[in-house]
Amino acid sequence: MKGVILAGGLGTRLHPLTKVTNKHLLPIYSKPMIYYPIETLVQGGVKDILLVTGGNSAGDFLRLLGNGKRLGIRSMNYTYQEGEGGIADALFLAQDFADGEKIVVILGDNIFEEDISPFVDSFKKQSRGARLLLKKVPDPERFGVAEVKAGKVTRIVEKPKTPKSDYAVVGLYMYDAQVFDIIRPLRPSGRGELEITDVNNAYLKRDQLEYDILKGFWSDAGTFESLYRAGRLIAEKQSGKP
Repeated sequence: MKGVILAGGLGTRLHPLTKVTNKHLLPIYSKPMIYYPIETLVQGGVKDILLVTGGNSAGDFLRLLGNGKRLGIRSMNYTYQEGEGGIADALFLAQDFADGEKIVVILGDNIFEEDISPFVDSFKKQSRGARLLLKKVPDPERFGVAEVKAGKVTRIVEKPKTPKSDYAVVGLYMYDAQVFDIIRPLRPSGRGELEITDVNNAYLKRDQLEYDILKGFWSDAGTFESLYRAGRLIAEKQSGKP
């Protein structure tokens, strides 16, 4: 199975920090942000990785990561997203890299405590479709929100003003090769982006969407508050504090 890390965008919510660098190169406690999704994939046994980035700092990833060997990566690949077309648009650039295999997609600003190996193993056994990770959060309106009934996801709504659930769809998605056929006909949303929620709902309509619940801490790092929270959580973990 192959891994795709999405690390593009302009990170405007973190200006002025991101005026001169890519958001995913900012520090989270003792490491650059991009190290954490790499370590999550490698720990989960996913060691053939494509990094999708963009903007003016794309070359800095190559200088930082090189061929990825010292981080446990077997094969490190890079591609460039022009503009800001959204998560699904960035993922579509991975079609040739995926080459018909299942893929694990992770957002470059997502920090996970848990070993994702059990989830990856479950997806390997899944005959087809997609698999998502859900996490109960206090601010679901910031995320895609999954409505769950009788053990099944019934609907996913992107950043709802009045969420009907507190289950956020976290930034790690597992897809089979159908994902690129799903993305191809998508049209931009009102935000001008190809939405990953539309991809997930397409799998849902095909009755091919499974999910797992995260128990350990998880945080994105796309705002000042979440950037601070992620750094604090990592610091507490490394110091052994509860």
